[in-house]
Amino acid sequence: MSRHHADQQHSASRTRRQQEDLRRMQFRRAIEDYSEQRRLSQEVADFPELIAANYLTTLQSAQPRSARPER
Repeated sequence: MSRHHADQQHSASRTRRQQEDLRRMQFRRAIEDYSEQRRLSQEVADFPELIAANYLTTLQSAQPRSARPER
């Protein structure tokens, strides 16, 4: 086998391995993202009343003082 042919095979196998590694890392990141989203969803689902209260507080603080009703 000539040196040129061996270099091409080596380059092709290296490229293929790099592409496989890239796909594996993308898959792994997707699994980690999914796991994190599930964990956060489960944590949030345990306290729905806190989510509603936080949402309302955020809305109230976003309104300008003149738009708020007087107490």
